[in-house]
This record gives sequence, C-alpha cells and structure tokens, in this order.
Amino acid sequence: MSSLLAEYLAFLTDNRRMSPHSVRAYYATADRLAGFLQLHWGNDVTRVTLHKISSADMRAFLADRRGDGLTNRSTARELSAARHFLRFALGDDATLPVMKGPRVQRSLPRPVNPDDVLALADDVAENAKDGWIGARDWALLLLLYGSGLRVSEATGLMGDILPLGTTLRVTGKRNKTRIVPLLEQVRTAMQEYLALCPYATSADQPLFRGAQGGPLSPALVRRAVQGARTRLGLSDRTTPHALRHSFATHLLAGGADLRSLQELLGHASLSSTQVYTAVDTAMLLDEYQNAHPRA
Repeated sequence: MSSLLAEYLAFLTDNRRMSPHSVRAYYATADRLAGFLQLHWGNDVTRVTLHKISSADMRAFLADRRGDGLTNRSTARELSAARHFLRFALGDDATLPVMKGPRVQRSLPRPVNPDDVLALADDVAENAKDGWIGARDWALLLLLYGSGLRVSEATGLMGDILPLGTTLRVTGKRNKTRIVPLLEQVRTAMQEYLALCPYATSADQPLFRGAQGGPLSPALVRRAVQGARTRLGLSDRTTPHALRHSFATHLLAGGADLRSLQELLGHASLSSTQVYTAVDTAMLLDEYQNAHPRA
C-alpha cells in the first residue's frame, strides 16, 4: 500500500492545478482510508484488494471519521477526496461504490461594512511591531478589499508585478490568471509600503515580506486580523477572506454584472458567484426589516 500511496502523492504533486494545501488534504484522506480498510478487512490493502471495496465499507469509513467530530461539510469533503483516490487506484473504467454524501447547507458570506474594513486595517497597522510592517499590513488588507483577492493570492504576489498600474495580474486557484483593478488608494498604500520595506524588491522575490525578509505567511495575516477584530468588537466572521466577500457583495449591490464579477473573483463556475445574489437579497431584506414601519 505504501507504494500505491507514494504513486498517488507523486500524481497529486505533478498535477500542478492543485494547491499544496489540496495535495496534503487529498493525500491525508487516502492514507486514512488505507489505514482504516486494513483494520476493517484484517488484511493488507493493495490495488487488487481495493477492487472489492463496497458502499458498506465506505459508510463504515465515514462513520469512523464522524467519530472524530467531522461536520457535514468536512464529511462531504472526505468522501470526495476518498473517491478521487479510488478513481486513481482503480482506473477510470472501474465502478466505484455508490454513496450519497451528507447534505451541506451553504452558508451565506456576511460582508464587512466599508468603515469597518478601514477601521480593521488601521488597527492592524497601528499594532504592528514596526512602521514598515504596519504599512505592509495596511496595504495588504486594502488590497484584499479593493481587488477581491484571496489572502494566499496577495501574499503570493512577486516583485515582477512592478511598476504598479491601474490593474494587477493575479494567479489564483488551479494556476488560473486573471486581471483585477488596482484602485488609486490601494496603489498608493502599496507604494508607501515598498518605500519603507527594508528589503530590496526584485522580480523573483515576494512583494509582501515577513519580518525576517521571507514570504509573508497568510497565517500571520489571519492572526493579526483576529486580534484587531477582538479589540474592535467585530464579528468572528470578520476575517481576511470576508474582505473578498465584501468586495464581491458591494460590487453586486452597486450594479456589477454577474459575469464580470465571476471574472474578477476568478471563479471557474458561475454557480460559485451566484451565491452573492443571495447575499445581496439578504442585505435588502435586512434594510427592509430595519426601515419598514410594519416590519
């Protein structure tokens, strides 16, 4: 089984359309499934014995994972990753066990008020250990809201995007490249950060640097935002990714076309973007409930 898992890891690694995070998650599921089946069947798991896997075996595996405290959403992801591994191991022509995943209720992202975005970015900057780090955090958080970037996309920007113009070329999930607008205020904030940054900027170096000069970790950005929202009394949903949601929701509320929004967000499917129409409707209903005398 170890050789099969090694082949699978190589397959995932060579598949450049997957992020390193996805590679780790898919491999971990395959490793867990193999370990479970070895105990469940009482014998070694090989590519040959995997052909006998049944729906009952898969239900037992997911029940075991449920015992670890998995939610419906996590269980659905585990099932999807397990199917991916089985498809690799058994081949495209093999019949996989039929099993319906748990129902997952899609939660609506809650946008952050523009004033709260600025307050959040200001608080993060003020509480930074150094002036240039504060300028970096201010610029990065404005970029997330102003251009709708994922935090990993922002921290992954390289010096080859310089000099800054009115747009920015971003590489997102599945190595998909898109063009996003760069507002003048955001561009100014980024230029001020670069002027203060003690590390030289070059095309092959990350644009946003950590304190020691290496790439800025997305985890550090999330931690800084967590501290700021606690100090400001903001919702636990106020995360770096919520700034991307706010970008999308506020554009849609301002009359942006859904297809254009799909391109700006880098969504492969329009269905991923359509969730924001529900967000916008929810905002309208909130306004109605607050304003209508009979509400």
